[in-house]
Amino acid sequence: MVGHGFDIPVSGPLAVPESVAAIARGGEELGFTHAFTSDHIVIPTSFESIYPYTADGSAPFGTSFLELLTTITYMAAVTSKVRLVTSVMVMPYRAPMHTAKVLSTIDVLSQGRLTVGVGVGWMREEFESVNAPPFEARGRVTDEYIHAFRELWSVDEPNANGEFVNFSNVVFEPKPVQSPLPIWIGGESPPAIRRAATLGDGWYPVSFAAANPLDTLERFTASLDKLHALAREAGRNPGEIEITYHAGVYDRRDTETLAGGDRKAFTGSDGQIADDIKRFEEAGVSNIFWLFPGDTAADLLGSMERYMDGVAKG
Repeated sequence: MVGHGFDIPVSGPLAVPESVAAIARGGEELGFTHAFTSDHIVIPTSFESIYPYTADGSAPFGTSFLELLTTITYMAAVTSKVRLVTSVMVMPYRAPMHTAKVLSTIDVLSQGRLTVGVGVGWMREEFESVNAPPFEARGRVTDEYIHAFRELWSVDEPNANGEFVNFSNVVFEPKPVQSPLPIWIGGESPPAIRRAATLGDGWYPVSFAAANPLDTLERFTASLDKLHALAREAGRNPGEIEITYHAGVYDRRDTETLAGGDRKAFTGSDGQIADDIKRFEEAGVSNIFWLFPGDTAADLLGSMERYMDGVAKG
């Protein structure tokens, strides 16, 4: 049966301890399987980078963000069952060995409930502000960090000798509870699909990327077919790559229609959305993730409850 995920706010008026705890606990009690949250460290006062998830490239967020890994740790402390997903952690922003240690610690403290969703990032100015490796090298950096994480998490005498990561003669303990600690690759672009096919334990696209929209079953399955073909070329079993689909914002009551007249997936009535979930599950999706609206924690949890009653259990 498909899993269902919800967003924990790290920005805006709900990014406070009481609301984060209430939403995390409430989602777990409602039967959601995954809780996820996003990643920014600083927002430059001005930037020219194009946000990839709106039609006009504008960024629909403010400047105050809770730190991702600290928030995930807090979520682990206030819940007991729901899986915790970094959605997504921008890999080049943090030093790899320290980040691997933090992630391993979270997995230990949460008793094996962490999933590491990763991406390469999109805001050049934020890379520069946090003194990350060069923006142009972010794909190579991400690949190398993934290899370093797995080396540290699984090898008794880990070492790395790469372009961006070098270590040896270290003891890295404790290892994660999960072996392997799953790494999902976020993104819809051809490089992201290649990375998921060759390095990922899972693929985690969103439906609403402006350049590579996956907002119909046909568009999604075309990209999924590419993922599977690349996995086979790499000698992997495509069936071992978990597929999680970010459907967007729930509670859009009006059907959205594309230029050709097709209904955009996961819009319309609860019945239509429930049918979409079944179709995407049949195509190979294991989890459906959502953003839920609400000006207060109670409002947001109300949206989540309506979804569980009207869609997930319908």
